[in-house]
Amino acid sequence: MTTLADLIAVLDAAYPPRLAESWDSVGLVCGDPAEELTRVLFAVDATAAVVDEAIDGRAQALVVHHPLLLRGVDTVAADTPKGALLHRLIRSGCALFTAHTNADSADPGVSDALAAALGLTVTGPLDAKPESAVDNWVVQVPRTHTDAVLAALFAAGAGGSGNYRDCALRVPANSQFRPVAGANPAHGVLGELQHVEEDRVEVVASPAARSAVLAALRDAHPYEDPAYHISERALLPSSRGIGRVGTLPQPESLRAFTDRVAAALPPTAWGVRAAGDPDRTVYTVAVCGGAGDSYLTAAARLGVDAYVTADLRHHPVDEHLRRGGPALVDAAHWATEFPWCAQAESLVRTALPDLETRVSTLRTDPWTVRASG
Repeated sequence: MTTLADLIAVLDAAYPPRLAESWDSVGLVCGDPAEELTRVLFAVDATAAVVDEAIDGRAQALVVHHPLLLRGVDTVAADTPKGALLHRLIRSGCALFTAHTNADSADPGVSDALAAALGLTVTGPLDAKPESAVDNWVVQVPRTHTDAVLAALFAAGAGGSGNYRDCALRVPANSQFRPVAGANPAHGVLGELQHVEEDRVEVVASPAARSAVLAALRDAHPYEDPAYHISERALLPSSRGIGRVGTLPQPESLRAFTDRVAAALPPTAWGVRAAGDPDRTVYTVAVCGGAGDSYLTAAARLGVDAYVTADLRHHPVDEHLRRGGPALVDAAHWATEFPWCAQAESLVRTALPDLETRVSTLRTDPWTVRASG
């Protein structure tokens, strides 16, 4: 039996909640993780029409990109617009789950799906998140106690690296010390220089485990004052982050590239528009699903030929072009994020093949009319 908890585990592994921005609201909105699951619907937004589709299709879970409850609320009463949707979902036994900025920064994530739709070969993120902070512990241990100290450090959370555990470096060392008045040495006597065969041990650990690792070290080490040193690894860029940068199969004009974007994305009243010389050559491209004008500087700094995103505004675009930045292609917010639905649906279908999964084809873009003139 597949449960909602199984679905959550798959989505959290693909789009780790820790990648979400501090202001965001992601994860399970309503639903019982223990409930059985047979059908899941994926969409960008939990609009009334999408909720209708989920309930009519007897889905037990609706997975969306945009949070229904992004900011703090003090009521979900059924006579409020959002409360009404939640009440309908709960009464129908349909859970609601959100993957927002965590899906934006994941690898692969929202912008990878957009890049793939445009035929780009991705080379990295537009604005990379740093690798997780890591402490490197260096400890001097009498060789007779190395195994016991390492076991204690591992139990406290040290020694993990990716898919490996109990990782450590052991280097033989000859150490010396002279106990003075007030000391209670485990080896030797006061005032005499002591020489001890030791191991220099190195392990890595999360900074969050610092207190636990230090307590374990002091408890397991035979010395009253163990010799240790902690250094934190520099914050290096990772493959995760907002947006993606990639290359086209071959260079083409901005005019042709704009047509490429329009053909790749679902049509909307907003349409697709470009800013820049129509004959400009485009080969390297940055993309950001959703509103991306805050990354105009990042796109310019990387020296790409064009930047594809949504919700671009007049003045930032004008100033960007005046500074000689890349050409800009502006599409509907919903359209740039819609390819993610197929990505999320595919990974869930692969991980949980017993589920019936489907992507909603309803256009939840709020713009509905485009003038014909």
